[in-house]
Amino acid sequence: MSYIQAEHLRKTFTVRKKREKGSLLREKQTVEAIKDLCFTVERGEMVGYIGPNGAGKSTTVKMLSGILTPDAGQVTVGGRIPWKDRREHVRHIGVVFGQRSQLWWDVPVQDSLDLLKDIYRIPEEDYRNRVKELTEALEMEALLRTPLRQLSLGQRMRAELCGSLLHRPELLFLDEPTIGLDAVSKLALRDFLQWENRRHGTTIMLTTHDMEDIVALCPRVMVLGHGSKLFDGTLSSLLGRYDTVRTVSVRYEEADAKPDLPETVPVNREGENLTITYSPDSYPTAELIAKLQQAGTIREMTMQPQNIDHLVAAMYREMDL
Repeated sequence: MSYIQAEHLRKTFTVRKKREKGSLLREKQTVEAIKDLCFTVERGEMVGYIGPNGAGKSTTVKMLSGILTPDAGQVTVGGRIPWKDRREHVRHIGVVFGQRSQLWWDVPVQDSLDLLKDIYRIPEEDYRNRVKELTEALEMEALLRTPLRQLSLGQRMRAELCGSLLHRPELLFLDEPTIGLDAVSKLALRDFLQWENRRHGTTIMLTTHDMEDIVALCPRVMVLGHGSKLFDGTLSSLLGRYDTVRTVSVRYEEADAKPDLPETVPVNREGENLTITYSPDSYPTAELIAKLQQAGTIREMTMQPQNIDHLVAAMYREMDL
């Protein structure tokens, strides 16, 4: 049985329309946020969950984390039904919403972590070892005595990750974790998530509009639109039909990484960056991305003349999203 198994999920919301002039009552409208959604996720996978605004991504995360109850369908996460076994379920998951905070705004980060230790009933020795491990990996030892409100956005996001992973969850939900972050903070966040996945086998579901995050982190992508799953597979196969790229620049975590490309696709190395110039007619972009991902851990990738965001926008238009 898969670690996450969702079968025929449905979720609707009732919203009130803006009151028309001269009317005493506001009309109600039923919005179907999730329609017959089915998917599975294996333990230890890193899955990108993408789609335009309003597609139902955050609603799915809230159902998987036990915050919302679906109107129909079933979900099990590690054998648990999230909204029925919520107290036990939350001991095994971590959630980071890019525009929400689980830490206390006016107290030092260390004090928030101490409170979370008591909430999750983490033994003292395990707690100290885990805080040391996370603060070293996230480079935030110097920030522990600083109130959350005095931290920059990137520093706050590192603190939020530390809080979410403090109890060693099996599953981590990330909903727009890099929103508003600068390039340095994004790279540091990606490096940490790869480290956490490799070291502890943490299953990660990443919801984001930043497609560079998806390229760097997620071998598998699910596309949601109008509440329904439209695609489930590799990013390279998804983008193969929107092939307009001519030049790719990529930087790997491993200094000696080199993709196995044919001689007709020249690779130029400039310091840590590799630049590939090619013709999509002779070597499809989908195949190129697959080769680049096989060569090592990607830290950064830029695609020209159109970047991945442009390709995904074209995909959304064609799917009528």
